[in-house]
Amino acid sequence: MNDDISLELRGIQRSFQQGRGQLDILRGASLSLLAGEVTGLVGPSGSGKSTLLQIAGLLEKPDSGAVVVNGQDCTLIDEHARTKLRQNEFGFVYQFHNLLPEFTATENVVLPQLIAGVSKFDARHRASNLLSDVGLADRAHHFPTELSGGEQQRVAIARALANSPSLLLADEPTGNLDEATAGAVFDVILNVVKDFKVSAFIVTHNDSLARQMDRVVSLKEGVLVDG
Repeated sequence: MNDDISLELRGIQRSFQQGRGQLDILRGASLSLLAGEVTGLVGPSGSGKSTLLQIAGLLEKPDSGAVVVNGQDCTLIDEHARTKLRQNEFGFVYQFHNLLPEFTATENVVLPQLIAGVSKFDARHRASNLLSDVGLADRAHHFPTELSGGEQQRVAIARALANSPSLLLADEPTGNLDEATAGAVFDVILNVVKDFKVSAFIVTHNDSLARQMDRVVSLKEGVLVDG
């Protein structure tokens, strides 16, 4: 396998029962994501984009096919190994930030590090640096309800980077924001991806944002095609 490939999807197939029939969502979707590359995933609603992203992030298993992360085939590893790989290699950003409301911005970024075994001192230091990187140094001690939608999503980005992942997976990360705020948040994503040399796989409906990515793939009839 090419050492420059951080994520490879090989012939991913996924179906769901629908009444008495079967709905084939993914029909052999394949993709190679290069290290440091920002790839957009587009396609009509219901085409399986979120399902594919869940499979790519080891949150869901395909019916067949393989997910290879930094050279490791995840097809046969057990759930404990999958959890450790998610913890160490992936950062996730969703349309809704899912911040814990009872914790400050800093604490939301600290928490995943503590779960990973980082000391509280080191975790707070990294959280402070990450919040500064996303332009929130002066909002670090605010609770989510005290932050705007764009600020909350920037905290979510910082949290996704907390454990130094090699891969950032984002599902409509600007979909809940107005156009101006969406553009500003997306600029943050692009900047931190480049600064931290993270590979990003981003689902979006926003054509103007998709055009800023290194590459765009479309999910059509269960397979991935360029453009």
